[in-house]
Amino acid sequence: MNNRSMLVEIGLEEMPARFVTKALNEFQERTEQWLNQSRLSFDKVETFATPRRLAVLIHALVEKQEDSEEEAKGPSKKIALDEAGEWSKAAHGFARGQGVTVEDLYFKEVKGEEYVHVKKFTAGEPVQNLLPELKDVILSIPFPKNMKWGTNELRFVRPIKWLVALYGNEVIPFEITNVKTGNTTYGHRFLGSKVELEEASDYRRQLLQEHVIVLPEERKQAIRTQIERLADDEGWTIPIDEELLEEVNNLVEYPTALYGTFDERFLKVPDDVLITSMREHQRYFPVKNDAGDLLPYFVTVRNGDHRHLENVQKGNEKVLRARLADSEFFYQEDLKKPLDSYFPRLESIVYHEELGSVADKVRRIEILAVKIAEKAGANKEELEYTRRAAHLSKADLVTHMVNEFPELEGRMGEEYALKSEEPEEVAAAIREHYLPKQSGDRTPSHAIGAYVSAADKVDTLVTSFGIGNIPTGSQDPHGLRRQTAAVLQVFLDQKWETDLLGFMEEALDLASGLGIIKRPKDDVLKDLLEFVKLRYKNLLHDKGIRYDVVDAVLKSNVGRVDTIVQKGQFLMETLASETFKKDVEAFSRVTNISKKAAGQKTAVESSLLTESQEKTLYDLAESKKESIRGLLEEGKVEEAYEELQEFAPVIHDYFDNIMVMTSNEELKQNRLAQMAMVSDIITSFADFNAIVFHSES
Repeated sequence: MNNRSMLVEIGLEEMPARFVTKALNEFQERTEQWLNQSRLSFDKVETFATPRRLAVLIHALVEKQEDSEEEAKGPSKKIALDEAGEWSKAAHGFARGQGVTVEDLYFKEVKGEEYVHVKKFTAGEPVQNLLPELKDVILSIPFPKNMKWGTNELRFVRPIKWLVALYGNEVIPFEITNVKTGNTTYGHRFLGSKVELEEASDYRRQLLQEHVIVLPEERKQAIRTQIERLADDEGWTIPIDEELLEEVNNLVEYPTALYGTFDERFLKVPDDVLITSMREHQRYFPVKNDAGDLLPYFVTVRNGDHRHLENVQKGNEKVLRARLADSEFFYQEDLKKPLDSYFPRLESIVYHEELGSVADKVRRIEILAVKIAEKAGANKEELEYTRRAAHLSKADLVTHMVNEFPELEGRMGEEYALKSEEPEEVAAAIREHYLPKQSGDRTPSHAIGAYVSAADKVDTLVTSFGIGNIPTGSQDPHGLRRQTAAVLQVFLDQKWETDLLGFMEEALDLASGLGIIKRPKDDVLKDLLEFVKLRYKNLLHDKGIRYDVVDAVLKSNVGRVDTIVQKGQFLMETLASETFKKDVEAFSRVTNISKKAAGQKTAVESSLLTESQEKTLYDLAESKKESIRGLLEEGKVEEAYEELQEFAPVIHDYFDNIMVMTSNEELKQNRLAQMAMVSDIITSFADFNAIVFHSES
């Protein structure tokens, strides 16, 4: 059998660059799913994309669908046969439905009862009969936004201009919005021409002759190489932002890198402003010297060849000059007033219709930031810096520059704070309080920024839960999962010996006192606890802590982030110890039987402890319950466990000699109360029942 390659290309008006990569991945995934569901064998699916096309090339696609044989189950034997033992109407109907005769039917036992079965053979169809179904694959590709054009009812990312569907050199016929498939594609809009494809496998080669590099990775590498060559030739450093490179790659079909210049006077504007203006407005790469200083040059990528580059350079310089002049104007206008003078304008910006203005949120942040700083042991100067940084944390949101470039929030606040002669610690905290912005991002490097960061994020979390805005499923419009994970990381990195849940409760009390919480406090705290535990799980898993150990430590008090992480790491290191297994056996015996004390007597009466083993366990519990909890509150996990270990032999001795569930009701209830007492001490460290011992441990 001669397998051939199959090419499907969708020719379009230029797509938004940010849509291209995801759409191509979807096209590939859906094509492979369809091939597998259709029982069509192939070698691999190769993908191609430019702003004007999406294409898949299916290598070594079979000429014929695989044959299939299925076994279908019909009615039971008692229904399939009549009283005379002949095939009933039900059996005849089943056979007709399967496209066979009753002679093909047979019985097969299923769960103790016989049923009619039939084997149904389906011959594979020629691949040409199935390939037109690829039209449905094309139409199923999702895009963030779609459009309609002409009189067509189809909604698609952009108008379809041409379609290619070739199996080898044979056109597979179908059409979409009156555009019929063929073997005709188109080269570069200005440098290329119409292309009659000879074979599906010639697609990449023939389009390259028409100035189109259809393989995205090849095009991206060409851009990278050209930029690096420019840097080497000119003695520059050109930092390549990978997201920008991806976007530029999806804007061109035949890339050529070139550089231009801008007036040195613009270098008086902060580097971040210039770089952001170049990147966001023009998709330019900045140029620096070896010391990391910005130079008055930029690198851009042309969608074309090397001809007339000087004209392209002048055009780009002219456009950038206007952009940078705008940025310079915004910067100079913003500097005409000190940063704190912008605060009153925050009163008119709604943070949330139920939670007040941004100024209201800042006032809450200010109170909470000072609270967490006090808990962390900040001195008088640090408290004042914290208060000031929190007060100014959102002031730059109403500046011209941040209005133009929202991604510069915090960075411009730092710049304007320094220009307003605020302390450096305050300025840095304004920038850093947004950190970490995403998973894997760094946290604030200084304590002042960390205090404001934690206060800001905890306020967002608590007030959102307080009005019922709780993430469900994949819906998390306010990014509460990310912000909660960020709070955990800040607490951990700063090594704060502070109860996070207690801090959240204080934030909730503050918001409640302001009348903005719409739900009962206990309900909010319960939901917050469950939500925070889920974020803890992710944090602990990322640190390599096993799922059962995670479950064990999260059954204890989860207020101190550092203690929870230490517990998880300590238990992971201890798992393989034989002593540990015996300890867990003892702890689990107590916690298991203590469940029977639920709703029963809670206080232990020492006068009813008649046996020596009861008295020994009671005395040990009385002597250790406060010290173990105290050690855990201080984050001394290993020391706490060493004290907890002392219970193991006493517990084993207890159960060897004492029957808890005795027939004497009074003794039984007292012993159950004692088990509950000891269980509370054990579970203050972890729920050891959750730990699973594997043979390799």
